Amino acid sequence: MLKTNAEKLIKISVMGEIASPTIRSVYNVSATGKPLVLPGVGGITYNLRAGDPACGWEADHVEPGVSVENKENDVRSGQAANTALNVLSCIGNKATVVNGDAKGAEGTVTGKHGGIEHVLVDFPSEVLEKLVLGDKILVKAFGVGLQLVDFPEIKVLNMDPALLDAWSIKPKGDKLEVPVTHIVPAAIMGSGLGANQVNSGDYDIQLFDKAVVEQYGLESLRIGDLVAIIDADHSFGRIYRQGAVSVGVVIHTNCVTAGHGPGVTTLITSPDGKIIPQINKKANIASILKLRAYI
Repeated sequence: MLKTNAEKLIKISVMGEIASPTIRSVYNVSATGKPLVLPGVGGITYNLRAGDPACGWEADHVEPGVSVENKENDVRSGQAANTALNVLSCIGNKATVVNGDAKGAEGTVTGKHGGIEHVLVDFPSEVLEKLVLGDKILVKAFGVGLQLVDFPEIKVLNMDPALLDAWSIKPKGDKLEVPVTHIVPAAIMGSGLGANQVNSGDYDIQLFDKAVVEQYGLESLRIGDLVAIIDADHSFGRIYRQGAVSVGVVIHTNCVTAGHGPGVTTLITSPDGKIIPQINKKANIASILKLRAYI
């Protein structure tokens, strides 16, 4: 295991409720100008979980499993409670249903979706059937402030130490070999680029250039895949930097709208190339965290 400061991290409760699907405009206009009516963000998605394909669905930005939002209405703090839910929750955190027919059921945080500001939680299929919109989900948030003691130049974000321990990352000199399913060039990263922080949210892999998609095998992306974005530095915000490498997890489906695609929440980043991606088709959090037996 990599040496970390996990024993110094705070574990704290954050909570939200299952958010309703939302439709801001009936039509999604595709990158080729075609109007489409498609499901999108929010709700309980019964047939899409970590490990399933991110592409090929009649969908736009669909979130797998359960979409959670804190709707606490405090006029003094605005959206502060939901911001805390999104910033403090980390990929791999345990989540528990605290009311309703599924009370006591446990799930796992699998993503943080920017713009809509949802935390995404995976539950077994039998639990999804018992949940209803508005059920409250408690997350034991743990991971903010995680550091690699022996690799101070590599920054860790949005990650439960349990995921780091299970990921099979290996030291190689002053660098780390990191298992990923795909390499993604920074040139095709879209919505979310330029954000001034990466402690919440995601940014999207555009899949509109067929030659690039074929070259990098991106049509096989799955929800939960760990992917390396080359020439992307996420040390503070999301910027283009030659030689940098950032690795994140695919958190929602592909999109039809221009500038969008499967979203990626950042997990580790190196501005000077100290991350060496190693292709491993099983580098998906559904397998690594044992969320599903057959993945």
